[in-house]
Amino acid sequence: MLTGKILVGIATGAVAIVLMIGLYSLYRGGDFARTHSNKLMRLRVLLQAIAILIIMVVIAFTSHSTSTP
Repeated sequence: MLTGKILVGIATGAVAIVLMIGLYSLYRGGDFARTHSNKLMRLRVLLQAIAILIIMVVIAFTSHSTSTP
């Protein structure tokens, strides 16, 4: 299930990157923060939901494939 681990890594990495950019935006302030902070935080929430969904699917497939009757 290496593909699942890669997908989880990409999803969590994307969340981390957007979070860091959003935090930098809040720290910097000014026009950039006014125009981008809200959009970045909405994108972060969307990416978190996608990451959670990917993690749940990977866990489901991993537990399903390892449990043999």
